[in-house]
Amino acid sequence: MNPLRLFRTHLTYAVFLTMAAAAMAAAPAFAQRPSFDQQMRDNQRRLEDIRRERSTVEQELERLRTQAHTIADEISNLERQRDATNRIVNELDRQIGGLGLQNDQMTVDLILAQDALAEKRAVLERRLVDIAKRGALYSYQVLLAAESFGDLLSRYKYLFLVTQQDRLLTNDMTKLKNRIARERQALVDARDALGRRKTERAGELLRYVDLAHRRETNLAATRRSMREAERRLTEKEQEERRLNDVIAALERARREALARGAAAGPATITESSLGALDWPVDGRLVYQFGPAPGPNNTTIVWHGIGIATVAGTPVKAVATGTVVLAQPLGTYLMTVILDHGGGYYTIYSTLDDATVAKGERVLRGQVIGHVGGAATDQGPHLHFEIRGASQIALDPLNWLKRR
Repeated sequence: MNPLRLFRTHLTYAVFLTMAAAAMAAAPAFAQRPSFDQQMRDNQRRLEDIRRERSTVEQELERLRTQAHTIADEISNLERQRDATNRIVNELDRQIGGLGLQNDQMTVDLILAQDALAEKRAVLERRLVDIAKRGALYSYQVLLAAESFGDLLSRYKYLFLVTQQDRLLTNDMTKLKNRIARERQALVDARDALGRRKTERAGELLRYVDLAHRRETNLAATRRSMREAERRLTEKEQEERRLNDVIAALERARREALARGAAAGPATITESSLGALDWPVDGRLVYQFGPAPGPNNTTIVWHGIGIATVAGTPVKAVATGTVVLAQPLGTYLMTVILDHGGGYYTIYSTLDDATVAKGERVLRGQVIGHVGGAATDQGPHLHFEIRGASQIALDPLNWLKRR
């Protein structure tokens, strides 16, 4: 081949390589994008922040279960857990979508890099064929064929540029191979991360469903408890009206007897008895006179006090009186009512039995029955009331001796 034609051919090759190198330099570099590891660290940090928040709510629920609390508190806690879990699922959805797009982009980048490497390899193969065809002494032939010193310098510069471009070509191929290896590994890591996120999402969805189920279960239990509380309150109100009717009937009978001229014995409870009456049993108070919080935000009005003690404990009359009732009385269970004269009555309820009968005269301190009520919410206890003029319920703590 004519040396001049060879010179022009290789000069064109050198220009091509220079333009290719410039094009690659101008293309968006893989390293310019945020690194996959950095993105994964940011994603993991966001997930951990939300999970820490949910863990705090879970710990609050555990603390609630070790202390008195309402079912509403537990439902509120479950709703907060569900909200945090929902945010985790949304974050995982966002990350899954981002990883899917990243996988697609990495796949495209890998294909482009592989195509670029294939082009470079094809150019290198042609270059090697040309070198093999020209032989080892080609460079010397080009230099020795120079017609002048200026021509010699031009030929030397040409050979230098060709050599530089050959080195650039091999360097570019090495970089492309390294880039392809990195992108392949990044693609594998991204696909693994995508699989992990999908697995986490499935687990979080199951957790969300479980929390929703627990919330609905608690709500159903709350509704049942509220209905039960309302039923029991209704029963209690009915029994209180019945007891009031009994006391009112007894008081009418007493007044009628007085009107007919019956002799009235001295009253054994009077205003002077304030703070002087003996306790019917010893024990701790489980409820006091007046309104008190009930289950599920209800209010219970107690017309007496509850004194908790061991089942079977003897119950004593706080003052001398006449038994006007000794029988079961609905939710009050076995009940004994003593008439102390002057419109004062004492009521002893939730007894296991009565050891006195209607019409019997009992003395102060005499046993009238034994403590029952083991099946009640308060456990074994005595329900004790004092009624005064016009059957008004009085606070027993004002009449019993101070302890």
